[in-house]
Amino acid sequence: QVHLVESGGGVVQPGDSLRLSCTASRRVFGNYYAGWFRQAAGKGRDFVAGISGSSGGIRHSDFAKGRFTISRDNAKNTVYLQMNSLNDEDTAVYYCAARARTGRAGSDVSDYDDWGQGTQVTVSS
Repeated sequence: QVHLVESGGGVVQPGDSLRLSCTASRRVFGNYYAGWFRQAAGKGRDFVAGISGSSGGIRHSDFAKGRFTISRDNAKNTVYLQMNSLNDEDTAVYYCAARARTGRAGSDVSDYDDWGQGTQVTVSS
């Protein structure tokens, strides 16, 4: 099990950028694949992007392609989500998740075992 802590959320205007960070408690975080999900008020938790432990096998949801980029720095036990050109539909709580498995990251909630507490992103003019 790994403890995950997200940071970097906040209130921004449409068109702005944010970078979310997720720091893991495990020194061998490179053995985990990781992903970002988001949950808007009253809706389900949606996959945003995933990345394997070696930074290969990157996948983004359709709404994230071209605007969001997932990356990781295993030396810092951290996964990032760079979000550009934000709009009001991106308003949600963003969650980091991980599973101790090699290979391509999953895209479903059930593909992950460990979750952070979430960080709120609000896009408003």
